[in-house]
Amino acid sequence: MASHVAQPARGASARGHESGMTPLQIGNRDISDGAGGTDLPEPTAIGAGTAAAQLLQQQIQLLQSRITALSSEIEILRRRDQTVNYYIHRIDEEMRLAARLQQDFLPKQLPQVGRVRFHTLFRPAGYVSGDLYDVMRLDETHVGFYMADAVGHGMPAALLTMFIKNALVTKQIDAAGYRLLAPGETMARLNDALVGQHLSYATFATAIYGTIDCQTLQCSFARGGHPSPIVLRADGSTQCLEVDGSLLGIFANESFATATVQLQPGDRLVVFSDGVEVSFSGDGSIDTDQWRRELERRARLRGEQLIASLSDHIDSQAGSLSPKDDLTIILAEVN
Repeated sequence: MASHVAQPARGASARGHESGMTPLQIGNRDISDGAGGTDLPEPTAIGAGTAAAQLLQQQIQLLQSRITALSSEIEILRRRDQTVNYYIHRIDEEMRLAARLQQDFLPKQLPQVGRVRFHTLFRPAGYVSGDLYDVMRLDETHVGFYMADAVGHGMPAALLTMFIKNALVTKQIDAAGYRLLAPGETMARLNDALVGQHLSYATFATAIYGTIDCQTLQCSFARGGHPSPIVLRADGSTQCLEVDGSLLGIFANESFATATVQLQPGDRLVVFSDGVEVSFSGDGSIDTDQWRRELERRARLRGEQLIASLSDHIDSQAGSLSPKDDLTIILAEVN
């Protein structure tokens, strides 16, 4: 029985003998010289993949470098934030201390002499106020009062009011005794003291100073650019007390007139800063007529009740939590 042996193709045998290699067949595929078509990548494809990997690695390194730099900047900002918060806290504490110190300069007890009683309202726009007031007993029968309003707000204005408090002279004392200065003379001396400081920061102040004879109920006063005081009479009418007087701290050797008014039982003398008129105007302007009407509406209220009613009205106004100006009122009531 004859056997059948497969014979290689002539072309393949020739190539095998020429190269000295025996052709390797897998099924019908000859892979000895790659002619059978394998899936191995071309050399150019391998090079392109390596370049892409290197580029990606460079981008990753660049991104890591930027992240490191950003982290460093964040740390710097964090430290700066801590520093800023520290100084904000420190300034806040110092301003609170300044506010308490300014409160200590205000009268702790108001003198009540004869039939005259005093009540006050004091509201700084910020930590400290550019307003300052005092009520002091001058002798057995006289009480003095003053109010000053330095231009601006905050610490510079508050410092100026401290100077005003120290420079205000109400009596002249010598070996023979003492003499109460007329309000106009007190204002003139105060003005010259301010001008004599030659302040580098161009500033000025308004002020009013007055005395009340608690026996005769005669009130004498002078003002320097300050709002004119108002008398709320016992019958509910109001009287604006006018007297000339320029701003303090601008020109030396200014003269200030002294005016007098006779108070009667049931009258209330109202001394105030300009921020009060603004708070009652409704539109942020200074409206003296509106302020007088507000007082007349409260003519039946006495002393502390009147001050409380005015305070409640201020609280009810829009923006009362962030007032634009300091508010100060001195109320002298004759029983």
